[in-house]
Amino acid sequence: MSIEYIGATSFNGALMALESIPGASSEEIVQIHMDDGGMRTGKILQLTDDATIVQVFEGTNGMSTSNIRTRFTGKPLEIPLSSELLGRTLDGLGRPIDGLGEIYPQMKRDVNGEPINPVSRMYPRNYIQTGISSIDAMMTLIRGQKLPVFSGNGLPHDALAVQIVKQAKLTGEDAENFVIVFCAMGVKNDVAEFFRRSFEESGVLEKVVMFMNLANDPIVERIVTPRCALTAAEYLAFEMNMHVLVILTDMTSYCEALREVSSSQQEIPSRKGFPGYMYSDLASIYERAGMLKDRKGSITQIPILTMPNDDITHPIPDLTGYITEGQIVLNRDLYQKGIYPPISVLPSLSRLMKDGIGEGYTRADHPAVSNQLFAAYANVQNVEALASVIGEDELSTTDVLYKEFGKEFEEKFVSQGKSENRDIIQTLDLGWRLLSILPKEELSRMDPAMVEKYYVERPKEDIVDKLEKDGDVHEQ
Repeated sequence: MSIEYIGATSFNGALMALESIPGASSEEIVQIHMDDGGMRTGKILQLTDDATIVQVFEGTNGMSTSNIRTRFTGKPLEIPLSSELLGRTLDGLGRPIDGLGEIYPQMKRDVNGEPINPVSRMYPRNYIQTGISSIDAMMTLIRGQKLPVFSGNGLPHDALAVQIVKQAKLTGEDAENFVIVFCAMGVKNDVAEFFRRSFEESGVLEKVVMFMNLANDPIVERIVTPRCALTAAEYLAFEMNMHVLVILTDMTSYCEALREVSSSQQEIPSRKGFPGYMYSDLASIYERAGMLKDRKGSITQIPILTMPNDDITHPIPDLTGYITEGQIVLNRDLYQKGIYPPISVLPSLSRLMKDGIGEGYTRADHPAVSNQLFAAYANVQNVEALASVIGEDELSTTDVLYKEFGKEFEEKFVSQGKSENRDIIQTLDLGWRLLSILPKEELSRMDPAMVEKYYVERPKEDIVDKLEKDGDVHEQ
């Protein structure tokens, strides 16, 4: 039986306070009817002996303590779920905004959900190919993993998200059961249109479910948006047996909304003004990714966040890094060199990639190629530091070859076109061609038999002569 309450006690931002309501429960959805015929939706945020605090999704502008009637529905926020979700665009509360009519549900489910029980989890295996060499080779995305992208304001994380959506795929018999849930939070209208148009023009929209919370949409709605998206993903994965890639952008907008709501509740702030429970709140989102032992489907997450002032120690990337299984870091210096995607390889990693690559998954040489590329590029930084001290003239031939490797690695391996889709074999072959710039004895992280099989002989003298002609080095 629904309960209706007339009037309110007070308002504070998007929060509405009522007297203590017997029988009300936390997370319960309320319908707020106004005298002018309008209706707004809210959620019970807090219950005390003296008051019931309600978050109003559409805000409290125009509401007074006397012109409203609040009806308690007796149930939490639910969204309609069916196979018709694919190809649809929804708002932050899961309501259609694409003009294609309502969704006729096969079921409705509470958006709050629960993290997957560790006992029920199946260890992530196999990989998702993104078509981006630096990701596929060196920080491979594994099915069921949580792999965030750490970006910054002005960096091309939106273009990277679109490229992943257009190119990501599975291999083998599961290729046809791969879909994407794309969740945008706090984005501007032009960015939202860029996402929609890109997916539509590339023909991938039919396998994508889009949740859009715009910058001018209510702050409170932004907190619900990723939960709606993950509820849809759980339905597609565990009821429809699909493999779902969930992209969440921008988690910084989500966390700032969380801080604003926390501040309006006058809660004691923690670091940078964010609430002390932000870690557990983010975990309640990230831990909904994974695979279940008794289900065929899977949920893989790529949360994208912009680091304020490019500070990787900021609470948002810091807490995200603790919860997730690696990170992909975008670098402003690479971006200013004209390299896209500007992925900084050295601070990036995928903690689960060792169990989803190699023979039976990608190619037998994949782990060795990844390790050797990483080691060689790390040594490039040492060579450049040495050159800044002793000068280019004093570098040895091997050091010169490392500098050439570093240049080609950034320009030919990390950098690729926004529509360039490289499969894993092309990526590994390209990796070998770059490693062949170095002498064989420098490939210390590889089995000699593997080096003999894949190494491409390139005259080292010609490379050094070319560099001298170009002015990169001088004769010693």
